Amino acid sequence: MKKLAAATAIACSMTSAGAFAEDSAATMVVKPNGSQETFIGPDQYFTGHARVDRLQNPEAPSRVSAAYVSFDPGARSAWHTHPLGQTLVVTQGVGWVQQEGGEKIEIKPGDVVWTPPGVKHWHGASSENAMQHIAIQEAKEGSNVEWMEQVSDEQYLD
Repeated sequence: MKKLAAATAIACSMTSAGAFAEDSAATMVVKPNGSQETFIGPDQYFTGHARVDRLQNPEAPSRVSAAYVSFDPGARSAWHTHPLGQTLVVTQGVGWVQQEGGEKIEIKPGDVVWTPPGVKHWHGASSENAMQHIAIQEAKEGSNVEWMEQVSDEQYLD
């Protein structure tokens, strides 16, 4: 039974790979550290100092983008949603996440946060510590985020 399951998995992966391989000359791409765009998070989307280091922009047929986001103590995103959800992987520091109507949750290195599609939320560093995470999300009809209002100091510290 285990051999059948393994053979089936291998066959499916080979079939899937073949289905997506449009160009037999396609090759892997390595993007050297520091070669991607880096920018300061714009004031309309962040409070405090946040730096965004792009890791991956979607290239068709993929819709996945990823960024390494660094928040100084007290920095946070505005409220926002993602049309196909978002995964955060905390890599350093201590931060907070909160979905609308929910409790603020502390996050630390190694924590993985899944936010389902359309859930209004924010994330950022705690008031005393910096925090870094990798953010991974997919685009729907060309957009991977809908930005909303800023998180007030009262909401952030509550």
